[in-house]
Amino acid sequence: MTASLTIATWNINSVRLRQDLLSLLMADAAPDIICLQETKAPDLVFPPDLGERLGLPYVLKRGMKGYNGVAILSRLRLTLIETAPDWCSKSDCRHIAASIETGSNPLILHDFYVPAGGDVPDRDANPKYGHKLDFIAEATKYFEAHPPHRTILVGDLNIAPLENDVWNHRQLLDVVSHTPPETDGLNAWRAQGFVDAVRHFVPIDQKLYTWWSYRNRDWRVSNRGRRLDHIWVSRDLEPSLSTYRILVEARDWQRGSDHVPVVLTLKI
Repeated sequence: MTASLTIATWNINSVRLRQDLLSLLMADAAPDIICLQETKAPDLVFPPDLGERLGLPYVLKRGMKGYNGVAILSRLRLTLIETAPDWCSKSDCRHIAASIETGSNPLILHDFYVPAGGDVPDRDANPKYGHKLDFIAEATKYFEAHPPHRTILVGDLNIAPLENDVWNHRQLLDVVSHTPPETDGLNAWRAQGFVDAVRHFVPIDQKLYTWWSYRNRDWRVSNRGRRLDHIWVSRDLEPSLSTYRILVEARDWQRGSDHVPVVLTLKI
């Protein structure tokens, strides 16, 4: 009998503020692993019993005060991969990697929170945009040198790379998250041995979003979304892809994030 593995990724926008919403995610999607971004919690104040409460007792986290932060909560045993780079030499808690115990052939999991990049798409006028482009370039070079195998990469990558990953391609070409330097960079990163798992199921001519701004008073009516949250798998895992979900309804959870969870099931 083939086993299945369900992974959810979610920019929770403060784990302490929204930790109770994770029980809704568990009830709805029953993931074996939850990857979080923007936890905004130093490791010492990360909710210590959160994994146990969710039935995901293995927890790895990398957080800092006030912003950024990533975490993995898992039903399966995790081993931290400590050889991952310090991206752009900033030590800003944007990545954590783990080996997932799946019998004799473990899986590798990367959880990323890519810099948002500020508002101005000019590296000279806006160092945050330059940092974002440098981060993407560095990640691309890393995976070129370390080709992925039995690898899953998830996270808020803060880029909507395809035309139908945004509500209006032409209008957003000069808006950070969809500018050509970002989209070209992200597509080059993915080309280092990865498959866009959700677009495996959804043709590229169909609109697909995971984020809606808090500024949209009625986000469902305006539906000005972007697909910023991604799950990639190494090419050898593409035949294992089983199902996906984007939990759009989570955007209406009380005090919810502006991002919604993305869920993928693989046969392992």
